[in-house]
Parts: sequence; C-alpha cells; structure tokens
Amino acid sequence: MIQKFHQLEIKTKGRKLYNFTSSVQQWIKNEDFNKGILNINILHTSASIIVQENADSDVQKDILNFFDRLVPMDDSYIHKMEGKDDMPAHLKTILTSTHLCLSIKNSNLVLGTWQGLFLFEHRIEKHQRKINLHYIGD
Repeated sequence: MIQKFHQLEIKTKGRKLYNFTSSVQQWIKNEDFNKGILNINILHTSASIIVQENADSDVQKDILNFFDRLVPMDDSYIHKMEGKDDMPAHLKTILTSTHLCLSIKNSNLVLGTWQGLFLFEHRIEKHQRKINLHYIGD
C-alpha cells in the first residue's frame, strides 16, 4: 500500500468549466498506479470541482446559465470585499463540491464514457487555482 500527493495548478480566465481530466490521468500513468482511491480537492472557496459531461460544450453553457440564475450577482449580499462576484462565488462553491473521491482501476480513473473532471471557476477575473491529488493504493 502506498500514498502519494500531487498538486495541479490551473490558470483560469474567468467564469467557465475547465477540464482537467487528462492532467489527472497523466499523473496516474506517470506514477504507474494500478488500483486504488484518488481523493481530489480544490484549495479555494470561490471555485469548485465537479464531474460532468465532457462531450457537448452546450452542457457547460447551460450549467453556467443555471448557476447565474440560481445565485445572481446583485447588490443583495453583505460580503463584497473582492467585488460583485465574491459572495456569489462562495455560494456556488457550497452548492457544488470542493472534493471528489474516485476509484482507479487498471491504471485508469473509473469514469463513465461522457464524464470528465472540471474545475468550475466562479469568479470573473483570472485566477491561479490549486487542486490537490491524494492517491492511496498499490
């Protein structure tokens, strides 16, 4: 049984879903992991990580539109320290996830055919986001 850590850095350019599946899969291959569990967590409170459709970009547009309607950027929030998107970004993170736990089998992430791993950036401005990977297995 082994444990390994790795950190991904993803540069975002505003509100969007950023697919990072291939970066995780490449790390798994480079480390020659066969089977185990991979815990993935984002080290931020204004962005999240999700498993989502990876084939049709319209799904991503609809997700962004849905969350903008659900958590609008308006003047109803008290916390605005970093701008009008500050509190809405925190709320969107609460509604999604800051961590995922996935299986690895035969040196591959166990994902469905159309599933991918996405960093969901909730802020308008660009950011440097850190995602921590923690592998436990053999």
